[in-house]
Amino acid sequence: MKWQIHILGGLLFLLAIASGKKYDKCELAKVLKNGGLGGYKGYSLENWICTAFHESGFNTAATNYNRPDKSTDYGIFQINSRWWCNDYKTPRSKNACNVDCKVLLGDDISQAIKCAKRVVSDPNGMAAWVAWRKHCKGKNLSKWTQGCKL
Repeated sequence: MKWQIHILGGLLFLLAIASGKKYDKCELAKVLKNGGLGGYKGYSLENWICTAFHESGFNTAATNYNRPDKSTDYGIFQINSRWWCNDYKTPRSKNACNVDCKVLLGDDISQAIKCAKRVVSDPNGMAAWVAWRKHCKGKNLSKWTQGCKL
């Protein structure tokens, strides 16, 4: 009976990770603000929300495989396994955030926030995210926090 409980617990944990969480913009804005991203390295909260929307659709379970370098992007910010996290399958992973990529797929995005701070601290800043360069950079981003009680 004990082993059945452990197996059931493990399956429920995997299901929780696999399903992730899909945030709405105001809920995410509060979490990111509480995580210290508002104004971090000179980037407004709206920049982070815009980036998360265009990277993952606010979905913590989002993944995207990149064929050319055999890496995968993980979670709400689509943190890449080549440079930032370790998925134990990407060749020559740098794992600069010192985090297991699977952790970036759960409901708790505190590790994703911590890693995003590490990414944006590099010379590229938010330009490390293609979605930010294409959809957020230089744009009026006020809509991303409009109506949110922060």
